Amino acid sequence: MIPAARRDCPGTDRRGAGHAACHHGEILQGTFLDAAGNRCAGLVTLPMSGPGSRAEFTLRPGTPPEALTVRPGDRTKAARAAALAVEECARRLGQPPCGGELRISGDIPVGLGMGSSTSDVIAVIRAVADSYAMRLPPAAVARLAVRAELACDPLMLDARPVLFAQREGRVLEVLGRRLPPLVVVGCALGGGTPVDTLSLPARVHDDHDVRAFERLRMLLRRAVATGDAGLLGRVATASARRGQRVLCHPEFDALVGIARRLGAVGVQIAHSGAVAGLLLDPAVPGLRHRVRGCVRALESDGIPATRTFTTLPNCPTPPTSKESPSGPAHRGGHRPTGSDTPRRPARLPAL
Repeated sequence: MIPAARRDCPGTDRRGAGHAACHHGEILQGTFLDAAGNRCAGLVTLPMSGPGSRAEFTLRPGTPPEALTVRPGDRTKAARAAALAVEECARRLGQPPCGGELRISGDIPVGLGMGSSTSDVIAVIRAVADSYAMRLPPAAVARLAVRAELACDPLMLDARPVLFAQREGRVLEVLGRRLPPLVVVGCALGGGTPVDTLSLPARVHDDHDVRAFERLRMLLRRAVATGDAGLLGRVATASARRGQRVLCHPEFDALVGIARRLGAVGVQIAHSGAVAGLLLDPAVPGLRHRVRGCVRALESDGIPATRTFTTLPNCPTPPTSKESPSGPAHRGGHRPTGSDTPRRPARLPAL
């Protein structure tokens, strides 16, 4: 979109605000082939409305670019995103970059694989752009987000399901207009303990793995095109099982067993966190009974249930017997956890 420059007087502070949602882990993640036939890490996230990150940025024209303050002070990735966004916006308007003040808040649990880091970064980029009275296109936001945190989730895009190259910030494929209707009974594996993704062993995918991921990509494309929740559930379960080779969640078999017993179409997990979900087809009779049964089964196996939500727009969530009583885990956050994010461990969120 064409930016519109403000006609503020030099030295006048300018304020901008930005928001970004989160997601509920991945439906599919692996190594795929791009249009040129090159291998590329990619993922398809499961969107979730509700929690998100909010940023407010006050631009201070005339100050040096290094005069940038961030609150809370540990948001190093968000600080990098702010500096990069200021540089980008100033360049587009032919102005010198300057400093400013950034404030971040939010309610996304950190370390569960819900895109807390990317949500922070995108909210910051949008707030900076708003202070310049412009809206950066999604491709530019993705490029800045990758520079700020090395890899990012596709939260800067609309709700269309896409295969996204998280380390390059580009869309490999738009899979269709929308996901098939699903009801997701969320839970947290490992008691909701954050996963330090930097400590996970790196897995190198060979030709056999790539062919398997490409087949799952083809099946997911078909599931989206036909609105087939059952086929999507099979893809998500297969992807989760492959991710289990690295994550090694001890509750994974129990989660799959609950899905099988209670008629869920599959399971999904965050491939870089602990959040997971039982996937149900909302067209199946007795949905509310099934949702309550899933919550009871999860908790009887010691897997805390978090939030039940749907992929249908403007659709009320089926009630569950109860939600987790734990308090908010995080007011904005970073993913992956590690030395760049010296913050307290996340508690299980009351989503």
